[in-house]
Amino acid sequence: MKTETKAETSRGGFGSKIGFVLAAAGSAVGLGNIWRFPYLAAKYGGGIFLLVYIIFAITFGFTLMLTEIAIGRRTGKSVIGAYKTVDKRFSPLGILAAVIPALILPYYCVIGGWVLKYMTVFVTGGGEAASVAEYASSSDPGTKLTFFEHFIGMLEQPAAFFIIYVLLTSVVVFLGVEKGIEKVSKFLMPVLLVLIIGIAVYTLTLDGAGEGLKYYLLPDFEGFTASKLLRTVAAACGQLFYSMSIAMGIMVTYGSYMRKEDSLESSVRQIEIFDTLVAILAGMIIVPAVFVFSGGDQTALNKGPGLMFITLPKVFASMPAGQIIGTAFFILVSLAALTSSISLMETVVAVVMEKFGLSRSSSCIAVIAVTVAVGMLSVLGYSVWSEVKIFGMQILDFFDFATNNIMMPVLAFFTCILIGFTVKTKYVEEEVMFGEKRFRSKLMYSVMIKYICPVCMIMILITPFVTEI
Repeated sequence: MKTETKAETSRGGFGSKIGFVLAAAGSAVGLGNIWRFPYLAAKYGGGIFLLVYIIFAITFGFTLMLTEIAIGRRTGKSVIGAYKTVDKRFSPLGILAAVIPALILPYYCVIGGWVLKYMTVFVTGGGEAASVAEYASSSDPGTKLTFFEHFIGMLEQPAAFFIIYVLLTSVVVFLGVEKGIEKVSKFLMPVLLVLIIGIAVYTLTLDGAGEGLKYYLLPDFEGFTASKLLRTVAAACGQLFYSMSIAMGIMVTYGSYMRKEDSLESSVRQIEIFDTLVAILAGMIIVPAVFVFSGGDQTALNKGPGLMFITLPKVFASMPAGQIIGTAFFILVSLAALTSSISLMETVVAVVMEKFGLSRSSSCIAVIAVTVAVGMLSVLGYSVWSEVKIFGMQILDFFDFATNNIMMPVLAFFTCILIGFTVKTKYVEEEVMFGEKRFRSKLMYSVMIKYICPVCMIMILITPFVTEI
């Protein structure tokens, strides 16, 4: 007989283990996997970065994800209520865990709107034209802008695609956990996997792709100093936040919807395997393709929007069947982005429902309104407010830096302190052992949550500032 948790009876819940795993994996698989992982791997030694990342994924990432899901399932509450239930003294962590996705969702949907625009362009056959189009700058007619720079510099189109993207995300959240998130994840994740494997296989058939694959997969120890290794370790740790949706309140929320009879340990392992596989496959698409296009120029693997929206369209335009591959790629990216934005919105909606006692539909409407209002700041930051800077950063870049480089490591650090030293690891271990014969990774988990993870959090926090100095 099915055991029903409080989460399932009051706020809905996942109807199956595979539904939970695919939804959580969908949350983890997003823009961070598709474009951030490949350029970091290329920047930090290719195979060396991959090796370090995989080690951290099965230790550091596993530990933090397991902790958050266990907290969610044991308490059956959204992030604010969950942390308060674990220990009232750590209630501020719940507030921080609610603020992080509320800040990320708006600017993530802005970027999702950009992806949606490019998908539309490629689907309608304009991919090649967009990759070579040039526009005169309104402020300096002598300066030529790329298609992407011209697009985000406008107001109406970016705003329209942003709002459309928010509405697409909200439709799934409106439908609820089992009928919306679970059903959509069961459809989208297999499609996403088929697409990414197909594009990767095609990319590797290109002339010269073998050299790019070698550069991506094989470690290059030449000139690899201790300081470079430290930066690589810090980059790999930081990437785990993006790749595994850690310290965003998402896994606590999804954990609160998880069935008691499903194995926590095996579920987390399956999520991290799916997530890491997608990240590595994304690198097998992007690094060899850009490598071929640029003639081996590593600087072409630049970080940020430039890689996805400027460099890659040029790569697709230069390859055989580039229009088809480019279309498939941006459909892939759109699906990946959508699964992540759904989880971000669901986390915020769950908080609103629990905190204010509103229905799901009313909570969704409130979250949509706030998301559009805050997201428009980022849209304006690239157009009419392009001169506005916060600590020298564009508005979108500031939100990204504040959440990913400061708030998330702080949340993860104090979560480690809460579980490792305050309520003790027994709090999570008991939840993992519910209905299970043993906790296979118990010793590793205890060491990681108490000692290794907190040190990694401090390293992630200080690395950007040390790098600047």
